[in-house]
Amino acid sequence: MAPGDEQRDPVRATLIAILQQLNRVESMHEGQEHRQTLELREIERLLTDFWAIKHDRVKVPLALGLLVRNGMVTAEVGSPYPSRARAATPALYRITTEGKRFLVDSSQQADRIR
Repeated sequence: MAPGDEQRDPVRATLIAILQQLNRVESMHEGQEHRQTLELREIERLLTDFWAIKHDRVKVPLALGLLVRNGMVTAEVGSPYPSRARAATPALYRITTEGKRFLVDSSQQADRIR
């Protein structure tokens, strides 16, 4: 994203930051599907110092919900471990092909000469 774009659109910047984190986790754990997801609290922790979050301009749960509703992220509910199934388990979030496409398109737009 070009300098200044983030200041004009903190929501878009946050959406991209969330997708980047989910994409990074998926790449780091390629071949280990159960480790290619993040919980909400993990995403919030990773974005603690992100300017839009730090200055309370955008809430991570709302941005994440927007990504889920638009098909860029999936939410998996339920534990893959039967012993933990009785306790309430948080949703696990994973980037989708559509989310990756949006991320690539966003980076290509930012690289263009203005």
